[in-house]
Amino acid sequence: PPPPPRRIAVSLIASRPTISAAESDLLSSLPPSILLDFPLAPLNTSLFPASSDPFLLRMEALRLSAHLLPPLISSSGPFSSLIVDISIASTFLPVAASINIPCFVLFTSSAAMLAFCSVFTSSSNAEDDIDIAGIVKIPSSSFPQPLHDPNHFFKTQFVENGKALTLASGILVNTFTALEPNVLVALNSGEVVPRLPPVIAVGPLLPERKQSVWQPSAMRWLDKQPERSVIYVCFGSRTAMTREQIMELGAGLEMSGCPFFWVMKSKMVDREEMEEIEELLGEGYVKRVEGRGLVLMEWVEQEVILAHRSVGVFLSHCGWNSMMEAVAAGVRVLAWPRGGDQRVNAAVVAGSGLGVWPEKWVWEGEEGVVGAKEIAKKLSKLIVDDRMGETTAKLAAEAAAAVEKVAAEAAAAVVAERGNLINGLVHLDDKVIM
Repeated sequence: PPPPPRRIAVSLIASRPTISAAESDLLSSLPPSILLDFPLAPLNTSLFPASSDPFLLRMEALRLSAHLLPPLISSSGPFSSLIVDISIASTFLPVAASINIPCFVLFTSSAAMLAFCSVFTSSSNAEDDIDIAGIVKIPSSSFPQPLHDPNHFFKTQFVENGKALTLASGILVNTFTALEPNVLVALNSGEVVPRLPPVIAVGPLLPERKQSVWQPSAMRWLDKQPERSVIYVCFGSRTAMTREQIMELGAGLEMSGCPFFWVMKSKMVDREEMEEIEELLGEGYVKRVEGRGLVLMEWVEQEVILAHRSVGVFLSHCGWNSMMEAVAAGVRVLAWPRGGDQRVNAAVVAGSGLGVWPEKWVWEGEEGVVGAKEIAKKLSKLIVDDRMGETTAKLAAEAAAAVEKVAAEAAAAVVAERGNLINGLVHLDDKVIM
């Protein structure tokens, strides 16, 4: 007989108010009963540069508030397990150990980035390439930009979080075996870091797909386009471009001759968007591309767009959540990393056959602008690349198979191989806090 269904109650810790509207929208879509408000200790922002990334400042505030976790757990628990994001691992893992609760790290980037995070130390020279177990070679030009600044507080966060990984009961990674097979084997065999806890591929982690009520006019526009003909352009919820680069991108999309759906951002935090499309692209642009191009400056249901039959190419910054949505939809990617982990992720995209990465295209902090002709050439070539289309279709099938696997089966396989290190994560009637 089939095993009884697992009954796992999940609570989600959240700090509010959120920084971005995208975060706020997500939290408001969840049942209030599962949300726990996490208080933040005061953060003296005067100790940080005025230009500091507001998202990194929030991570620092969370890291410095780990001591407030035990009172929250005692008043809302008991809980059988705790899952924390990698960005706060170094302070929350010791606190979880002090109250005897198994703690797992959720790593929402690629397995390649996990390997890099686990080996990069305070003594690592940020100007030297890193070769990881002979499997992944990451050039210094692909390191997150703050790692090149020895005094940047992100470097401290990054190094401390990487060192803390060995304290976790397990590491859950948003990837799947067919996409990064060699790296996952190396991580679990001890080739990357000795005594690393089990690394469990749990991806692709995808939003629950519902019948869309968002932008009926935009969906009607997509419905009118030929199959796999549309270029979807989006650089994430927190990536912005200069005005000059936006102009060149707009010209390149117009020059490509392909239908396109462009979600534009000019500010890092979406609540700050004030400019109009015509201000950024020039008067007459929207009229010239009318019918062939759709340009928006608002939140969109990206997973719905990527899953639409008309979308064939995704021009993306290579944020890992976006890549998981792209591979699940079988959409090929033109990778244009803009910062953070995105060049490491772009290398995974190119190596797996999910897409192509023009490695010389500049990212945040580098001088130069990618010209319209270059953008148009890459897009028009990729949209008709049938061979890559076949590869992405195969990866989509592998992603679907990975999603269907029962998490308990994956956990049991790791337990059998590596010892009973993750006991408690998926037992019946367990209560998990994230």
